[in-house]
Amino acid sequence: MAEKITDTSDRELRISRLFDAPIELMWEVWTDPNHLKNWWGPNGFTTDISQMDVEVGGQWTLVMHGPDGTDYPNESIFKELVKHKKIVYQHVSSPSFLTTVEFESQGAKTLMNWHMLFESREQFIQVVKEHGADEGLKQNVEKLAVYLTKFGSK
Repeated sequence: MAEKITDTSDRELRISRLFDAPIELMWEVWTDPNHLKNWWGPNGFTTDISQMDVEVGGQWTLVMHGPDGTDYPNESIFKELVKHKKIVYQHVSSPSFLTTVEFESQGAKTLMNWHMLFESREQFIQVVKEHGADEGLKQNVEKLAVYLTKFGSK
């Protein structure tokens, strides 16, 4: 029996960016909590990471602190890890979504493709409308780019 192909474009966020950083550095800033806490989250947010077991089935627990003092606890489980290629995690705290981040080496630069797939169109609309997830994702990527400049990258 043929698999049904489902169009998910109405419940996903995607962003791609070419970073002036080698793939080894990109992998490190994504998988080391001592790096990640410095750039994770939208503008004005800080992040405390209490657990980050970077292995398939490993737990990733963090709290994002909003500029207004609101805390946003997050819990995810790593589903797939391919060193220097791909990170897939399931955000298991509400709202639930699947994130896939892929890296492609382009010489001394790295192309990153970040994809978030929400469980339903309604959930996607709610997260974008109430939490500004689309703008937050853009800000997060920009914060990553700025963080990478500390290592001689742009």
